[in-house]
Amino acid sequence: MHTVAGYGPADPLAVVGGRLLTGLVDGTSDLSALDSSGFWAVVLPFEGAPTCARFADVRPATPWRGRPWQGPERDSWTSSLDAAQFAAGVDEIRAVIAAGGVYQVNLTRRLSAPLTASSSIPALGAALAQGNPAPFSGVVHLPAQGVHLASASPELFLARHGDLVESSPIKGTAATVDGFLAKDSAENVMIVDLVRNDLGRVCVTGSVEVPALLAKEPHPGLFHLVSTVRGRLRPGLGWPDLVAATFPPGSVTGAPKLAALEVIARLEPVPRDLYCGAIGWVDADRDEGELNVAIRTFWVADGSLHLGTGGGITWDSDPAGEWAETELKAANLLRVASPNGAGPARSRTAGIGAP
Repeated sequence: MHTVAGYGPADPLAVVGGRLLTGLVDGTSDLSALDSSGFWAVVLPFEGAPTCARFADVRPATPWRGRPWQGPERDSWTSSLDAAQFAAGVDEIRAVIAAGGVYQVNLTRRLSAPLTASSSIPALGAALAQGNPAPFSGVVHLPAQGVHLASASPELFLARHGDLVESSPIKGTAATVDGFLAKDSAENVMIVDLVRNDLGRVCVTGSVEVPALLAKEPHPGLFHLVSTVRGRLRPGLGWPDLVAATFPPGSVTGAPKLAALEVIARLEPVPRDLYCGAIGWVDADRDEGELNVAIRTFWVADGSLHLGTGGGITWDSDPAGEWAETELKAANLLRVASPNGAGPARSRTAGIGAP
């Protein structure tokens, strides 16, 4: 992480792609701006309008020298779904699968804790860089736009280099490299097929390929199965077309995507907000950019710090095992965000929009 001389809590900044962005020039929700000029930080919430912020000063990020992160107490976290409610959701998804409505649905829950006024999102980003390093991490702090997030995402949603576009969906999680189940591989292959279809809508016919399938990647506290899908964007198309064809990411929705989104809207009691959206950067002058899938991502809203966690549900899913996977994914992140306390976040239902 980073700091700059004279930085104050009201000053906008972003750290994306290993770069520190300062000197906010302008902002927009119009994705066509990403095909114009300049260097942009990009935030695509799961629901709602994008935030694209163009910065004048772009430099390599350097270690954070500000105040250390001061997070919420460990026992102050609550969950939008408790274990029983989550298990009921798994059972309902399996019933929809049995009826032929979907093949897979990503079911998630939101963890929330009150945040003190002195807490700094850039400081949380620095703590994550130390305690939960991730290949597609990022920090975006835009006070005027109400965007405050720190992401430790391991997953690439979209990378673009000229007309070459790539996505690397993650499906399949295990505590050890040998702990993957047949279900994990099946999940991954389903989503690879979905991503191939999404990219095929905007790529040159015959250019979409899968150069890597079911690779096992280590990440803090767990392992993932990761595949890569690649293609060449058709001439005349740009970022709005690419995002429209692929967003929200298939790995955090399900298959078929539209049907899965209907199930998600019915079963999840609170909006996902920034969670499961996308965060990253675009260099419009070079036709390059990189957006993550906004998992393992903290954000601030309504005076609280939020973190989402979830997993893909298939016919072979076991409710207790799926709940345990959500706990595994959140465990190390909570240790970083709430160093004061050793126990897990309480699995009780939050008072916001709970069924």
